[in-house]
Amino acid sequence: MYLKKLIINNYKNIEQALLEFSGGINCFIGLNGAGKTNLLSSIYYLSACKDYFNLPDSFNILNDNDFFIIDGYFERLGDENRIYCGVQREKGKVMSLNGKEYQRLSDHIGYVPLVMITPSDTMVIHAGSEERRRMINFMISQFDRSYLNKLIHYNKALENRNKILKQMRDERRIDELTLEMYDVQLLKYGHDIFQSRQQFMNEFKTIFQQYYSLISENNEKVDLIYQSQLLDKDFKSQLNLARLADFAAGYTTVGIHKDDLEMTIEGRPVKKSASQGQQKTFIISIKLAYYDYSAKKTEIKPLLLLDDIFDKLDANRVAKIVELVSAEHFGQIFVTDANKVRLENILENIPSDYKIFSVNCGQVQLQYEKTENNPTGTSH
Repeated sequence: MYLKKLIINNYKNIEQALLEFSGGINCFIGLNGAGKTNLLSSIYYLSACKDYFNLPDSFNILNDNDFFIIDGYFERLGDENRIYCGVQREKGKVMSLNGKEYQRLSDHIGYVPLVMITPSDTMVIHAGSEERRRMINFMISQFDRSYLNKLIHYNKALENRNKILKQMRDERRIDELTLEMYDVQLLKYGHDIFQSRQQFMNEFKTIFQQYYSLISENNEKVDLIYQSQLLDKDFKSQLNLARLADFAAGYTTVGIHKDDLEMTIEGRPVKKSASQGQQKTFIISIKLAYYDYSAKKTEIKPLLLLDDIFDKLDANRVAKIVELVSAEHFGQIFVTDANKVRLENILENIPSDYKIFSVNCGQVQLQYEKTENNPTGTSH
C-alpha cells in the first residue's frame, strides 16, 4: 500500500495542503499543536472512515467553515486508486472509491490496511474493557469483513434486547417469546465472533511476545490473555441461566460484549506494575505485531503511522524500534516528532528514501528529501 498524494481542505487546523509522499519514510516535524497529528489523522480517515480519536465528523471542520475534504491517491496491488472523504455540516459524510460512493461505510473497512500508534494508545491499558474490545474488533475487521458484519448485527440485536429488558423491568413482566427471538440472533452472531476472537488471539499472542522481546531485549515476560464468559460455558446455557438477572438489571448481563483482554508483565497487571516506558513498549509491540499479522493475512503491507512514539522511551528501545520498522517487510511509514535533532539522528541510520516536512500552525512544507538517486538529499 502506497499513499502517493494527499489533498486536504479545512480539516482540523489545516486549511489547505497538497502533499506528495515518499514510498519510504515521511516525517512531520513541528512544535506541539502545530498540526502533525492532524496530518496522520487525515490519512487514518481514508482507511477507517472516521477520526482516530473518535471525534464527531463535524468537530473536525476548521473553524466556521461548512465542510472538510480529504482526498487520497493510492497505489494498491499495482492499481491506482482515489479515496475521497467529504463532510458537510448538517449533511453528513460521503466516502467514495474511484468516484463511486459507498452506501455502507463498513464496505470500505480493510481496503486501506493501516496501523497507527499514538501516545494516547496506552489508554487501552487503563480504560475499561470496552476499549480493549474495540481494539480487537478493529484489528480483526481489517482483514475479515464478515467479522465486522456479524459484529454490527450482534450489537443491533443486543441494543434491541436491552430495550425490551428495560421495558419489561419497568412494567414488571417477562415476555419469554420476545426474549427468545433476540436470543436466537445473539447466539447466531455471538458464537462466530467468539471463535474469531479466540483464533485471532491464539495466533497473535506469540507474534506480540516476539516483538516485545526484541524491543525490550528480553528483559521482561509479557502476556495477552483473552477473557470471555464463553470460555467457561456455552452461550445458550449462559443466556438461559441469566434470564432473571437480565430482567432485574434491565440489560443483557452475559455475552461476547463482556469480553476482555488481560495484559500482564511478569505475571502482574501492566496497568499496576509497569513503568511508563514499559507500558508504551507494550502497546507499540501490539501494534507492530498487528502490522506483521495483517501483512501476512492480506498480502498487503499496511501504512504505518507513528505519532510522537519516541518520548519516554530509553535510547536502546528507540534504536530497536527504528531497526524494526526500517526492515524490508515494513512498507510506507509516516512519523511525527517535535524533536528535530532526534528525528534527524534516527534518519541518519536508515538506508531507505525519506521526506521531511515542516509543520507550523497547520501549514505544511517539504523541507528535505532523500532518494536512491540522490543519496545526499535535497533541501527545499
